Amino acid sequence: MSDDSRRTSWLVVYLKGVCMGAADSVPGVSGGTIALITGIYERLIAAVTAVSVSRVHHVFAGVLPGRRADARLAFAEMDGRFLLTLVTGILTAVVVLTRVLAVGIDQYPVATYGFFFGLIAASAVVLARDVSVDTAGRIGAALAGFALAFAASGQAGTALAASLPVTVFAGAVAISAMILPGISGSLLLVVLGQYEHMVDSLHAFIDGVVGLFGGGDVAAVVGPGITVGAFVGGAFVGLFTIAHAVRWALRRYREATLAFLVSLVVGALRAPVVKVGAELAADGRAWTTEVIVAFAVAGVVGAAAVFVLERHTAGVQY
Repeated sequence: MSDDSRRTSWLVVYLKGVCMGAADSVPGVSGGTIALITGIYERLIAAVTAVSVSRVHHVFAGVLPGRRADARLAFAEMDGRFLLTLVTGILTAVVVLTRVLAVGIDQYPVATYGFFFGLIAASAVVLARDVSVDTAGRIGAALAGFALAFAASGQAGTALAASLPVTVFAGAVAISAMILPGISGSLLLVVLGQYEHMVDSLHAFIDGVVGLFGGGDVAAVVGPGITVGAFVGGAFVGLFTIAHAVRWALRRYREATLAFLVSLVVGALRAPVVKVGAELAADGRAWTTEVIVAFAVAGVVGAAAVFVLERHTAGVQY
């Protein structure tokens, strides 16, 4: 592979990470779904499950004399370039787009959630092409996946007090969306009643860090920084435990697992509809022809975005 082709390939990985981060920044859309439809899901699972304490130790020990070769080997065994490039894209989207998406949800909820509905629906269509539900076990797995996502997507939110233990737990649960397509990490935060708290904490942390360069107060960083750190810590625990479970399931029961995952996506279609209904009810409004048309048009745009993404990235090799 030429240098130009290699740079293009890693740029594609970065952009796929941006798409994953953007998807998981909003309730109802799954970053894991994006990983599936863009062809990096199983590589992501393999890379994450290859991370171990021993390999991480070897990588950091690479700064010592004579340890560089071991560090390079350990980094390669974890598919480190892929993970770092993908995570960079994810973090870029989370930091930058959460503010933009928050404005869209706040000011244009019907169009925004309609767009998300289209994303999810088109994702289900793309994924269903490679799934065969022709045995009792696969049918059972598909029904279980649909029921789980449908039930979770209809929850208005469980009010758990904002505390560090709850934040750690929320991080462990929410990160599953990167591994388990169909249910958004943000949606799971909504179910736990932690979505607004985490978004506010992230924005406060970023604003505090930026403020330090202008002579701001360190205290403005410490409080939200502890919350963000607790969430990230929980996320690491959840990521590595769930990743190993999914990889095991894919190896032992590949078709049934894929049927379960695709059905999760279908069940998650309820989420944006429920969110729009809640927004309308909060404003004393109801579903009208105008609202339905706006929702549907935005959905078509979202679906088109998925089909275009799938068409132009499915053949990329890296």
